[in-house]
Amino acid sequence: MAGEVHDAGDIIATIQPAITLLGLGIGAALVSRSLRLNPIVGYIGLGLGIGALGYSDSFSGPIVAAMAEAGIMFLLFNLGLHFSLGRIRAEAGNIFGFGSLQMLVAGGGFAALFWLIGLDPTFALLGGFAMGLSSTAVVIGLVRERDQEDCPVGRASQSILIFQDIAAIVLLVSATALGGEGEIVPALIDAGWKAVAAFIVAVLFARFLTERMFRLIARAGSSEVYTATALFIALAAGWATGIVGLSLTLGAFLGGMAVADSRYRMMVQTEIDAFRGLFLSFFFISVGLGIDPSILADNWMTAILAAIGLIALKCLFNVLAALANRWSVPGSIQLGFLLGQGSEFALVLFAIPAVAGLVDSEALAILVSAIAISMAVTPLVSNMGRKLAGKLRTGPADEKMDGDNAPVMIIGLGPTGRAVADALDYNEIEYLAVEPNHEGFENAQADGYHVHHAHAGDPRSWDALGMERRDVLVIATGNVQLTRDLHPLVEERLPAVTRIVALPTGEAKDEFEELGLTPVVVDSEGGRERVVAAVFRALDIERKKPVPSRAHDEAAVELA
Repeated sequence: MAGEVHDAGDIIATIQPAITLLGLGIGAALVSRSLRLNPIVGYIGLGLGIGALGYSDSFSGPIVAAMAEAGIMFLLFNLGLHFSLGRIRAEAGNIFGFGSLQMLVAGGGFAALFWLIGLDPTFALLGGFAMGLSSTAVVIGLVRERDQEDCPVGRASQSILIFQDIAAIVLLVSATALGGEGEIVPALIDAGWKAVAAFIVAVLFARFLTERMFRLIARAGSSEVYTATALFIALAAGWATGIVGLSLTLGAFLGGMAVADSRYRMMVQTEIDAFRGLFLSFFFISVGLGIDPSILADNWMTAILAAIGLIALKCLFNVLAALANRWSVPGSIQLGFLLGQGSEFALVLFAIPAVAGLVDSEALAILVSAIAISMAVTPLVSNMGRKLAGKLRTGPADEKMDGDNAPVMIIGLGPTGRAVADALDYNEIEYLAVEPNHEGFENAQADGYHVHHAHAGDPRSWDALGMERRDVLVIATGNVQLTRDLHPLVEERLPAVTRIVALPTGEAKDEFEELGLTPVVVDSEGGRERVVAAVFRALDIERKKPVPSRAHDEAAVELA
């Protein structure tokens, strides 16, 4: 009996740090949201605050570390879900072309800088290219939050991050060999064939097992089995690559990719999303805990200046790489600022003793602090780039309006409007998009959409917008009352225009159907895809080229 009490006490002591961080993380997220900051800032700030109070060691156990690593694995698994084999083929130019160019410019630039200031040549090479990496966890989180997965900046950033994950493996293998565990070249060759083998296994799994496995699970009709299966695939794939000497994150990505071509992808993604957000909070808190408060206190000005220099140089290198890849100036600026932070992989690399021993401990601590600070301020920096890109995209006043003769008009470029625009763009169908909200207009413009700032709800703007030339009108503002109020006038002036209304709830669905509109409720799974499907039906056009990351949403609608 005494043994049982003792065992229970050990369990409580083991899980207490995770429970404490979970509670504090909730508070940090709420405070961040109330201050209109990304929760990432709050999580890193929480970790820094805990360290400043002298409690870092209390949260350095294996449970917290494992949960932090699981967060990144779930993030990469989710990224893999959006990269089917078809999308990888479509994005090969970005992944292997743009990705390698970005690493060459940014990593090479930092390596040259480190060598010029007198750092050890080996550290300059490894550390410089590590600084060329960007934070997968931060960037993908921002891209998802802003619904940018399918806009040019979002697609390019995800592709570059995939190549960076491959580059990170090369750096980590090189650092391990540097520690005396083997020669670098044979170690890289070994990692290379293992990565190819892992990719082949993922392809075979996707081709022959995924669909059959989930069909069997679906027959069980148990949500718990779905949850367990999703967790198993994400974690087991990472574990499998980890035990053969590759990164856990590469395996997690390949695990997601193996499910990406399945019609059950949406179910898996739904199950993973909740865990991804939970465990990622532990990762960002760990980043804050990794900052040495004593060094930061003694060298806070140096650390801040180092962070500013890191961000400025990284943004500059990224912009130059994008321009060299023939991107526009606004697009290059937005992408450069989005990827303008240090990486979690760099933190891992600098923690390897063989690498850390090549540079002064105080200098390394300042560098680590600068990386953590750059990750914390990424939402602010990327917003600056987004706004600057939006201003630079403004064309001449006498320029012909984009989509002047387009058959489709989209009113409101929120998530639903963007889904429609992405699908039309992939099918090479012109559209005219208008956004009444100025901030929404600037964001959509910065993200590369052909959008105009106008209040389509004002009948005086209809002639200027050429409403009578449209075949389909997609109303995606969520303003049900305005749609209801304008119906009589629209019916009188635009009787031939098919109106598809994206409804936030199903309350007005029957009413709008009686009025002759096509209402689609978007608050449920596959809602946006149903709007897209309705647009293509109204145009009487077969959708031949679905947006890669939404292709499975389409399949889900067909199954429904």
